Amino acid sequence: VQLQASGGGSVQAGGSLRLSCAASGLTLRGYGVGWARQAPGKEREFVAAIHRSGSGTYYVDSVKGRFTISRSNLKNTVYLEMKSLKPEDTAVYYCAATTNIEYYRSDWYNSWGQGTLVTVSS
Repeated sequence: VQLQASGGGSVQAGGSLRLSCAASGLTLRGYGVGWARQAPGKEREFVAAIHRSGSGTYYVDSVKGRFTISRSNLKNTVYLEMKSLKPEDTAVYYCAATTNIEYYRSDWYNSWGQGTLVTVSS
C-alpha cells in the first residue's frame, strides 16, 4: 500500500503546517498510519503514528507537544498538524500504512510513498 503525502511548504520558525496523507483506490480504515521524515544527509526518522481506530497515537520525543496526528475515515485521510516548527524539522515527510497492531513501530511500515518537503527557516 503506497500513500501520497501533501501539504508541505516553506515557513519561518514558529510557524505551522498541516500535512495530509491520502490513499487512492484504497480505504485507510483498518490501517495504522505512520509519518516519517528524512532530512538531507540523515537517516529516515519515524515521527508519529496513529492506530487504525484513531484511539492511540505515537510521537517521537522531539515532536511531542508540537505535532498532532489525526485521521478522518470519512475523508480517507490522515493528517499531521505541525506547530512551533523549528529549522531542525526541515525534511521530506512521508506517510505509510500498516495492518500490524503495533502501529507505533516503524518496522511494520515498508512502503513509504512520495514525500512532501517541509522547509523551516530561522
